[in-house]
Amino acid sequence: MTLSADRAIIYPDCDGQPMADNTQQFRWIVLIKENLELLFADQADVFVAGDLLWYPVEGHPEIRVAPDAMVIFGRPKGDRGSYRQWQEDQIAPQVVFEILSPGNRLKEMTKKQQFYDRYGVEEYYIYDPDRHDFNGLYRGDETLTVIEDLHNWTSPRLGIRFELTPETLEIYRPDGRKFLTTLELEQRAETAHQRAEQEYQRAEQEYQRAERLAAKLKTLGIDPDQL
Repeated sequence: MTLSADRAIIYPDCDGQPMADNTQQFRWIVLIKENLELLFADQADVFVAGDLLWYPVEGHPEIRVAPDAMVIFGRPKGDRGSYRQWQEDQIAPQVVFEILSPGNRLKEMTKKQQFYDRYGVEEYYIYDPDRHDFNGLYRGDETLTVIEDLHNWTSPRLGIRFELTPETLEIYRPDGRKFLTTLELEQRAETAHQRAEQEYQRAEQEYQRAERLAAKLKTLGIDPDQL
């Protein structure tokens, strides 16, 4: 393909579809995407994105999909209007997540699975918060196959562990810390800050008491440093 022909092809950064159909779906997308960014914050060559159009084939803007969240190892962090694979060393997203809503149809999800299978995704996770249903697929020799037992399943690529409780899906980092919402993270940070302030105040009070005692000893002619 010539440069002029490539310039004539438009790869839209938006497909006209909303990121989420309801607050619950949006909350789950943000939870997974933000926690994955935190998990790989120190690795410059891991790119995490949410609701970003992925174009796997140059010259074919009609071949595209926007995973709710995706992780690409081997690509630098940074802003992108879309993920055009031929501009990214032909590296396909290795892990994708989809959060279902009541508006999702079986035909649509089947097409997405076929897309991910065809274009090289290694791990594909689907969670339906309304039905509390969690499924996953993992690439074996060539194709994506269903993971039969997801109880305490650990992602080979991400190292995160999934636990489907009777109430919800819980996700844990490799170090055992649970994926938390922004509000939960802020509350924990505030609690830690308050504890640190309390410890500082206690230390300051102890220091002041020691200073008063030293001053009193000096008035009695006793050198506190000799005690």
